[in-house]
Amino acid sequence: MSNLVDIQSQIEKLQKQAADIKTKEFAATVKEIQAKMQAFGITVKDIQTRKPGKPGRVAKVKAPKAPKASRKAGVPVAAKYRGPNGETWSGRGLTPKWLAALVAQGQSKESFAVSPAAN
Repeated sequence: MSNLVDIQSQIEKLQKQAADIKTKEFAATVKEIQAKMQAFGITVKDIQTRKPGKPGRVAKVKAPKAPKASRKAGVPVAAKYRGPNGETWSGRGLTPKWLAALVAQGQSKESFAVSPAAN
């Protein structure tokens, strides 16, 4: 098995080889791209604005859509029930613990109803 120093020297050699190959292939790749751009009449601006696969069409940039707000979102609802300690409940959603406990003790839910004039 090789020791750490041998492995590190191999890594350095391979990194140098990779850099040399990249340098050589970079110039050839740039020339190839330039030749294709010239053959098709493509400019740098075309590359920045066109969608791939849609020749001749300029991509439209759409503004992000704002989320739609619900009509009833955030609209407070008048209290329909009021507890002995001033707790209130609109009658919507789950029954609150204070009302459920009072109903479990034998009291009626309607006895805590708020009259419309009291709001």
